[in-house]
Amino acid sequence: MNIRVARHTILPMILERWSPRAFDPSQPILRSELATLFEAARWAPSAFNVQPWRFIFALRDDPGWDAMVELLIPFNKSWAASASALVCVASQTDAPGKTPTERFPSYSHSFDAGAAWAFLALQAHSMGLCTHAMTGFDVERAKTVLRLPANVRLDAIVAVGHQGPGDHLPEELRSRDIPSDRQSIEEFVFEGTFDTPIERLRHGF
Repeated sequence: MNIRVARHTILPMILERWSPRAFDPSQPILRSELATLFEAARWAPSAFNVQPWRFIFALRDDPGWDAMVELLIPFNKSWAASASALVCVASQTDAPGKTPTERFPSYSHSFDAGAAWAFLALQAHSMGLCTHAMTGFDVERAKTVLRLPANVRLDAIVAVGHQGPGDHLPEELRSRDIPSDRQSIEEFVFEGTFDTPIERLRHGF
């Protein structure tokens, strides 16, 4: 069941892409496919072209898979463990300065990494793959397990794979595994100041 209807003309793949929880563990992902996803992420925009995103991945049955799965909270582990790959999306919290040794805090590191993740997700959809990003993981433990430098923040862990039938999910999740709707733009777009909602009729919204 798809309840999504765009009120304005957008690229079809934006509307079609969603985040299922039912993955088919019997269908592997090739490293070449992952390389294509990372290539798409590579071309995301970033402040000053710093490109602060960093990706750490593990394929099912490869070294590192179990440790990465164990970072997830139990709810996410119950379904994401069936994915074919897990991709950790991280970002450098500082950026290079004017000299080789100078670093300064980056205001947009997570914003930029989010753009890279969006490019990756759309590329995956175009290839018939599914993605589901999660922030439910053990933040402190991840620093050790993933051996993150002090200036790298783990922003999300993304399950990647082929969509499986709903009966692969725990029973309590099956009815929830459908594309979700979104707020109307009138609920999150403001004109001039935050306390001035857009006026649909006057501006054609």
